[in-house]
Amino acid sequence: MKTISLIIFILLQGFLLNMNSQDSTLEKINNVVLELKNRYAPDKRTAIFDVSVIQENDKIILFGETNLHEAKNELINSLKNFQLEDSIVRLPGKNLGDKIYGIINLSVANMRVKPEHGEEMATQALLGSPLKVWKKKGGWYLVQTPDDYLGWVDDDGFQQMNKEEFDEWIASEKVIYIQKYGSAYSEAEINSLPVSDIVEGDILKKINTEGDFVKVEYPDKRTAYIPKNETENYSEWINNLETNPDNLLKTAKTFLGIPYLWGGTSSKGFDCSGFTKTVYSLNGIMLPRDASQQVNVGEVIDTKNGFENLNPGDLLFFGRKAAGDSKERVTHVALYIGNNEFIHASGSVRINSLDKSKENFSEYRFNTFIRAKRLLLKNGINTNGIKKINQ
Repeated sequence: MKTISLIIFILLQGFLLNMNSQDSTLEKINNVVLELKNRYAPDKRTAIFDVSVIQENDKIILFGETNLHEAKNELINSLKNFQLEDSIVRLPGKNLGDKIYGIINLSVANMRVKPEHGEEMATQALLGSPLKVWKKKGGWYLVQTPDDYLGWVDDDGFQQMNKEEFDEWIASEKVIYIQKYGSAYSEAEINSLPVSDIVEGDILKKINTEGDFVKVEYPDKRTAYIPKNETENYSEWINNLETNPDNLLKTAKTFLGIPYLWGGTSSKGFDCSGFTKTVYSLNGIMLPRDASQQVNVGEVIDTKNGFENLNPGDLLFFGRKAAGDSKERVTHVALYIGNNEFIHASGSVRINSLDKSKENFSEYRFNTFIRAKRLLLKNGINTNGIKKINQ
């Protein structure tokens, strides 16, 4: 009996040692995965690195997906001393074929956090915006906009393209719509049937000019006519832009009264960061999408003793300051006008003040102010996290 008990004890000890060894191996591998994710894809809104580790019997399996091929290669090289199976999917997905590019095909296309119409709207993209296409699920596609933001758009929202088609679109002569709202018409006549609505910042391929109209082509090859005085040649527009505080504020004030829309980035409706992003975009500068991303760009301005160091065009950030174990949380962004006033999307695009003596003083924003950042410097644009638009 004692001999049997001893054998059972030895077997149990061996089993536990083996289990501990397996747990240690999984922990080491998970630590490598986590380190690479933090380094290559710290923000899931702009990069895909969904990699997990499981163990089946004696086999360790890596599974998931990523669009960061360099990160995956480094991961596999880092784990070459382990016996494991690589089941990580490299995006773009194979079911896309060679159509891994796209162009937005609606005046404003809604992008969702998940592939369903009832899901939260993550952001919007304007007509003519180029996309990277990463994967397909039913009639939905996971795409990435030029500011690197990820979201799901349905197949009516954009035109899928291969590299040749995409390059041809990018290289073509285009026009940009410069009014807040309008229509593209089926004929060179304002009383003809509309082809679609159109908003400021939309971009279309130019075919020719017919009288007072420009004939344009959509990404899906539809054609339409737009009043010539409501457009500008895109290359001329982008080359003639003067990105300065006066022009930023002029653009911003044209949107006064536009209603707040969660995820909105157009004259149909804005959220706070969609508003600042669009104002800067229409002045040739690409900002990150969300307030919590925009706060990481530009140059910090000293506001310890008040707001006297602020310049028109600076970005103001609001939210919850770090305290104890609670981390800072940026939840709102506004554009500084001057004289302690700022313009922002809150209920609607409006102007409020940080001056307690003013009628439009916002006590809530004053109490939740975190910091200000400057993007426009005396010697040009601050290149810390932003870039010029040059489609």
